Amino acid sequence: MPNALIIVLAAVAVILIAIILANVKIVPQSRAYVIERLGAYSQTWQTGLHVKIPVIERVAKIVSLKEQVADFPPQPVITKDNVTMQIDTVVFFQITDPKLYTYGVEAPISAIENLTATTLRNIIGELELDHTLTSRDTINAKIRVILDEATDPWGIKVNRVELKNIFPPREIQDAMEKQMKAERERREAILRAEGEKASAVLVAEGEKEAKILAAEADKQAAILRADAVKEAKIRESEGEAQAILAIQQATAKGIELINEAHPGAEALKLKSLEAFEKAADGKATKLIIPSDIQNAVGLVAALKETVQG
Repeated sequence: MPNALIIVLAAVAVILIAIILANVKIVPQSRAYVIERLGAYSQTWQTGLHVKIPVIERVAKIVSLKEQVADFPPQPVITKDNVTMQIDTVVFFQITDPKLYTYGVEAPISAIENLTATTLRNIIGELELDHTLTSRDTINAKIRVILDEATDPWGIKVNRVELKNIFPPREIQDAMEKQMKAERERREAILRAEGEKASAVLVAEGEKEAKILAAEADKQAAILRADAVKEAKIRESEGEAQAILAIQQATAKGIELINEAHPGAEALKLKSLEAFEKAADGKATKLIIPSDIQNAVGLVAALKETVQG
């Protein structure tokens, strides 16, 4: 009998230990456990060690608190100018209230997808095709604000919304490609024309510079020639002046020698006669000879006759 009691007590102890271990929970980082007691919300367990009451309490939902990404398939939308295209979106969201997330909506991801699709249709319906293709940032911001406000009662915060791809109809894509090709060709033609214009301007400026340099060279050459002629004339004038000075000096020296020799009146008259002879130089047609020189001439003629006789 005692052995049977010991076995029973041991079995009970093992069962109790198993029950306790089964109801001890460790909540990891970035997780939250939503606990219900008798079917009603009781509390939310955060990171750490927790023990729940067996049978009475249960873990209703394990919620991830990390930022999550929902990639939704393309949705058909119609623009203001009646162009139908496909747009797929990516939503980045985070659960901020596990209780609201658990009890606020039945299928949160599906709810976000449908809400995103309807919001996208409303926004794109107010825009034309060209504006839609160039306003991604504006569209993203509008969708994020609307989704964040709508999902707040569900304990969800929408951090970002991105338009992943926009697929216009095939004919629209072909027209856009032709337009882009025409635009590239126009830019190429403009660049080519600007290049040719710049080249022509450079050639003209080069010719202008060459003519200016040639004119400047001719001017400098003319100045140098004029300086050379002026220098030659100055040197010629200096030579003539030196020659005249030499003649004057020779004349003065001759006069000085004559004065030192104390010539007589007859000799002076002869010198005067020689001076008149040089003055005439065979070109004068009329000379006025002073009387004293005439007497000297007569004297010379008489001397010549005497010597000849």
